[in-house]
Amino acid sequence: MIEYIFIIFFWILIFLIFNSFFIYPLLLLLFSKLSKKTATYNNQSHSLPISVLISAYNEEKVIENRIINIINQDYDLGKIEILVGSDCSTDKTNTILKKMSEQIPQLKIFLFNVRMGKAGVLNELVKYSSNDILVFSDANTEFDSYALKNLNKHFSNPAIGGVCGRLILQEENHHKLKGIEEKKYWEYETFIKKAEGKLGILIGANGGILAIRKELFETIPITKPVTDDLFISLSVLKKGYKFIYEPDAIAYETIGRDILTEFNRKVRFSATNIQTITFFKSLLFNINPFISYAFWSHKIIRWFLPVILILILIINLYLINKNIVYIYTFYTQIIFYLAGITGYILNKLKVRIGFLSLIAYFLITNIALLFGMVKFILKKHSVIWQSTPR
Repeated sequence: MIEYIFIIFFWILIFLIFNSFFIYPLLLLLFSKLSKKTATYNNQSHSLPISVLISAYNEEKVIENRIINIINQDYDLGKIEILVGSDCSTDKTNTILKKMSEQIPQLKIFLFNVRMGKAGVLNELVKYSSNDILVFSDANTEFDSYALKNLNKHFSNPAIGGVCGRLILQEENHHKLKGIEEKKYWEYETFIKKAEGKLGILIGANGGILAIRKELFETIPITKPVTDDLFISLSVLKKGYKFIYEPDAIAYETIGRDILTEFNRKVRFSATNIQTITFFKSLLFNINPFISYAFWSHKIIRWFLPVILILILIINLYLINKNIVYIYTFYTQIIFYLAGITGYILNKLKVRIGFLSLIAYFLITNIALLFGMVKFILKKHSVIWQSTPR
């Protein structure tokens, strides 16, 4: 009896992985192709009054260019306000902001003396924002000239509560190859976001370029660390509004300088992502079953994938002598993990073999997710964190 339970459980776990990475994307593609594309905007919505919110901590290298980039948007400057909150920066960020605020009337700066973390800063900036449309971005993001116009054109449709733009990851010239796997995975994620957005159920927007109606903003928790962009986008879906994806609202960011940097970032997000789930239990079994299916398939299963992989290996080891099938599945896993280790070693030796590097990236990502789970369980994650080095 126990043996049959393990067999059923084993294949259920296999199905969960297959569903998350293959069935769900294919169903998204099918439904998004079948959905009717209707106009969601008019000419007036191109120039709605907007508030651009940026939380900054020690961003002296990028903050000036970031503000100039927003000012140079193809958008009516009279309808833009830029709110930048410096989270107790210790470099020249505050000095740069003070100087720019004297020259740029659209810029409002808030220099906080006590660190609050990104969520705390964003909460404060929303309080001081004047417009009905909030645009969230990061200090290291660069918008395409038409990003704001394309991002905000959809808000003439009252059913749409949020819009996510397309974030393109770029490698620095002296870090070429190191971020290729991250970029490839992001392209896969972008495909999923685009399909979800077409159905109005985008699960998790890009923190570098997203906009929502101010009335839908829900104060981001600061006593329990959450992933702010995920929290903001899920809040919109929870209230019954659509969250869509606009591929022509383009932004650019530079990939982390090395694997360790990305590893630490993924550990942090793993812990905060799990914490975020606790605030959106209603979406796990939502009145709209496809939202729940998307949430489970795109997020929950992915976040708990390390545990699923470990359970599959352990159960497979128990079943290995029961049927020849389980011998094949066991050795397939061993070969897969050895391939990933080989890819990692070769990358360290500056030798890159495409599929081995991708497997190595997959394993490193899941190890980071596992570390993040441990941090969440031990409550070692914090609302205050150091931004990714640039």
